[in-house]
Amino acid sequence: MKKLNIALIGQGRSGRDIHGAFLKAERAKEQFEVIAITDRRQDRRERAAAEFGCPVYESIEAMIQGLEASGKRPDLVVNASYSQQHHDTTLQLLNQGYSVLCEKPVARSVKELDEMVAAAEKNHCYFGVFQQSRFAPYYVKVKEIIDSGVLGRLIDVDIQFNGFSRRWDWQTLQSFNGGSLRNTGPHPLDQALNILNAYDQMPQVFCKMDRVNTFGDAEDYVKLILTMPDKPLIDLTISCCDAYPCFTYKIHGQKGGLKGDMQHIEWKYFDPQQAPHQELTTESLSKEDGTPAYCTEKLEWSEHSWEGDPNGAFDVAVEAYYQMVYNHLVYQEPLAVTVAQVRQQVAVYEEAHRQNPMSVLDLA
Repeated sequence: MKKLNIALIGQGRSGRDIHGAFLKAERAKEQFEVIAITDRRQDRRERAAAEFGCPVYESIEAMIQGLEASGKRPDLVVNASYSQQHHDTTLQLLNQGYSVLCEKPVARSVKELDEMVAAAEKNHCYFGVFQQSRFAPYYVKVKEIIDSGVLGRLIDVDIQFNGFSRRWDWQTLQSFNGGSLRNTGPHPLDQALNILNAYDQMPQVFCKMDRVNTFGDAEDYVKLILTMPDKPLIDLTISCCDAYPCFTYKIHGQKGGLKGDMQHIEWKYFDPQQAPHQELTTESLSKEDGTPAYCTEKLEWSEHSWEGDPNGAFDVAVEAYYQMVYNHLVYQEPLAVTVAQVRQQVAVYEEAHRQNPMSVLDLA
């Protein structure tokens, strides 16, 4: 089995605890080998050297020089640098002929993303964005139920990525490309746009943002409404001030509905062919005794549920994403998550921020 050489930029929460955790797991070692790591902090470089047993570097430039000197070229560079560095770092690597898998948020704007796409095409490189939540077991199940048609035409899809928390790290700063929409938002927004499944159009966007409990200057509350002709309304909330989060998904459908979170989903639907026969009438409805009545009927519901693994869901999504990338690079299989799809997401959060200009914290 062909093994892909990986260079990993960053040893923070994404670089070490997500990408690194997967790449050093036994299940990944047949397909991937980490051959170089960069991080600006010495303590993280020392830890990486001990954990991965590969050369470590303080900068991307030093890493590239070291790799070229060794003659061992990476098949893929994983860019888990700071969010505000994603564009410049990815562009630099693509222009030097390296394939890149970039963490989220990939860019501040569609213009920045288009620059990276153009560089990838010019240099014949693979360029991907790490939207692993498309493969999260709970979302895979939700999409399976939707695609089965049992719920009928979808009317309203409510998505909540909520909780109650206060944050004071760099991801709360606009200058670091932070805030809830770009930090957490790429997960549910990718899923929402995948449900709409109209990547060649721009949805109508309404967005309300607020700063509530953050210590930075970026938003920690987002309400995002997306609409398209002949598509369900998407109501997406990302809130750090929800003390009573109750669901991740709640779907209104023509023949039924769905509710659930990342661990438990319930859905029910009726068969119109088995429902009581009804006809429109302009006459007042009456009970058997002649007194006024309201429209009531008994529908026979088909009810189902699904239980997910709360401990392994994240790992499953990460592994599935890397498997997709491996199959694409080695066997030229098509990608389920494309940069063209992510481009629509970037356009949405660019418009959302245009609607919600916020003052910037002076860090001087």
